[in-house]
Amino acid sequence: MSKFKKVIAGVSLLIVLSSCATPSSIVKKVTGKNVERNILSNLPGRNGPVLAVKIDDTPPAHPQVGLAKADVVYIEQVEGGLTRLAAIFTNELPPLIGPVRSARISDIEILAQYGRVGFAYSGAQTKMRPVLAAANLQNISAEINPPTIYQTDQNRNAPTNMMLDAKALLKKTIDDEGKKIDNVRSVGWQFGKVSQAAKRIEGVSFKWPASRYSAVWSKTEKRWLLSYDGKPNLDSDGRQLGGANLVIQKVSITNSIYHDKVGGITPFSNTVGSGTGYLLRDGKVVAINWQRPSAEVGTIWTLADGSVANFADGQVWIALTDNEPAFTHPAPTPSAKASKSK
Repeated sequence: MSKFKKVIAGVSLLIVLSSCATPSSIVKKVTGKNVERNILSNLPGRNGPVLAVKIDDTPPAHPQVGLAKADVVYIEQVEGGLTRLAAIFTNELPPLIGPVRSARISDIEILAQYGRVGFAYSGAQTKMRPVLAAANLQNISAEINPPTIYQTDQNRNAPTNMMLDAKALLKKTIDDEGKKIDNVRSVGWQFGKVSQAAKRIEGVSFKWPASRYSAVWSKTEKRWLLSYDGKPNLDSDGRQLGGANLVIQKVSITNSIYHDKVGGITPFSNTVGSGTGYLLRDGKVVAINWQRPSAEVGTIWTLADGSVANFADGQVWIALTDNEPAFTHPAPTPSAKASKSK
């Protein structure tokens, strides 16, 4: 074989190998070592046990604590049309997380796709306790753990003053007590280039009966910056919350058989089945479809033509709502205005 043919063959082999490489094997670069990437964010990091924490989302709960370190954050509707968060941590644990609040029936279905999750919450409605106990969840709630782990923030008022020492909780649960919590696995989404069908937007607003959010794209930070109730949605460190991916998942929200202590009906957000929604990434939005055949499997996200809706590397926020969002589009350029007038 000539030198020229050997070079061509070597280049072809390199291209084939590169195209077959997994995300974790691609990052050899200078060090010569593979860099582990978190399955949920595709960012360098570990794939540890799944910790899900229920966090209050009412005005007195803000600023919340530790959400910037979550890999995924779900926004779900609760009684009175308010919202509550389910934050998923599998890579980095902040010193404290909170304010921790009680579990809701929608959590069981949302979390089932992650396997046996360590579920951290402050309590649950009496009628729902047997259902929680029967679910594939490891109960690591405040009801069975000491105040050294579920701490009281003296600068906040009840019921939005409970903070979680997550590292101490997982050590006690896994190392000391030997309880089983699964390491993170894929829950359906994939990573790749933004769709050519995506349209540039400046921002979006989305809401529930008594809770409203908005987000604008930050070119410098390459992520969506969230606002809550018309104000910047800040973590306790002063950093505005938001991720590289914002998914607005249209779901059916119906009344459940449960209610709070004052009689408010607990809504149920149905995340099994199929539906539509929007994927916001890279300052753009594209309409998507979602499918989830059963609670035990992840959600498949596709574009209108059936191809995969690729997520961007980074934190994922998923808003479970039955309302249509409102998008803010860029003003047309002078050249675009002129072409329309012809």
